[in-house]
Amino acid sequence: MRLELLFLLAAAPLAAQQSAEWKSHDMSRPRPVVVTPGAPSLPLTPPSDAVVLFDGSSLDGWSDRSGAPTKWVVRDGAIESVAGAGFLYSRQAFGDMQLHIEWATPLPADGQGQDRGNSGVFLMGLYEVQVLDSYQNDTYPDGQAGAVYGQHPPLVNVSRPPGQWQSYDIVFRRPRFDSAGRVTAPARLTVFQNGVLIQDDVTLRGPTTWLERAPYARHPDRLPLALQDHGHPVRYRNIWVRELREAEEPGPAPGSEPPVIALPAGQLDRYPGRFRSEGGLEIVVARSGDTLTASIDEGDPLELLPNSPSSFSLRWTAGTLRFDLPAAAGSPASGVTFTLGGVDYICSRM
Repeated sequence: MRLELLFLLAAAPLAAQQSAEWKSHDMSRPRPVVVTPGAPSLPLTPPSDAVVLFDGSSLDGWSDRSGAPTKWVVRDGAIESVAGAGFLYSRQAFGDMQLHIEWATPLPADGQGQDRGNSGVFLMGLYEVQVLDSYQNDTYPDGQAGAVYGQHPPLVNVSRPPGQWQSYDIVFRRPRFDSAGRVTAPARLTVFQNGVLIQDDVTLRGPTTWLERAPYARHPDRLPLALQDHGHPVRYRNIWVRELREAEEPGPAPGSEPPVIALPAGQLDRYPGRFRSEGGLEIVVARSGDTLTASIDEGDPLELLPNSPSSFSLRWTAGTLRFDLPAAAGSPASGVTFTLGGVDYICSRM
């Protein structure tokens, strides 16, 4: 999605998205403000690391609930729901993901409320972002297009007219369970519809359902994506997923950092000075009491940690300074090599 679309702000202020104590499907619940999205720029080309689930050509990557070939059809480069065919499931399973999917409701529009262009995108087959013709079509707010069905109405209504292509860009974090099946972290999701933020890192109470609140039940960490057959010929195209890393990279193992040593106070005067590389990089090393600092290219002083008599590391940055110390005791360093990002900057005393 283009950057300017991802950060498009509605003209009216967005209300805080929080879980009020409304019953599901309450028609008295306040309606999301209608916002006209920017000009469409679809289809969106998948990034290089995307898993393409549908490119307009075939349904080889999809099945019905039993794993058999689906009765949904491909028409004019889009998947079209067939009434009575049941849900459509991706053969590949996913956990944390970024999902892009484009969809269009039937034209001419037929029906009203929930009986008009109804379908749904089910993350892990359990957590629905509603698909509906919500262009000048009233229904309960937690069931309109872009709603987390039965739980969270969208922040705004940015639906295009029926027949026009629309997009969802969804960031989904699956729920976490402990070994006893208890929820340690609920599912969360963020949704952009047509480039406008409509769900802002909302927390899901459990799987989305009709007429009830279903509790979480432990399930696998990866499950198929599903599209709902609700009896209407809703179309989908350009479906791709970026699988998201489920945990931050671990930091260095304990003891992997070089030890910090104490240097005799009488030796600290060997290091201060001004040093310059052939390329013009300038380093100024200064002493303040028992602390040495280095200013690199006139930057702020950075604290140095002694790892050996000649080698120092930057306290907060993965960089090192190795001083060239003459053999004569007490003689000042003749030069220093600054290493950062795998590049050595060899500097001589000025």
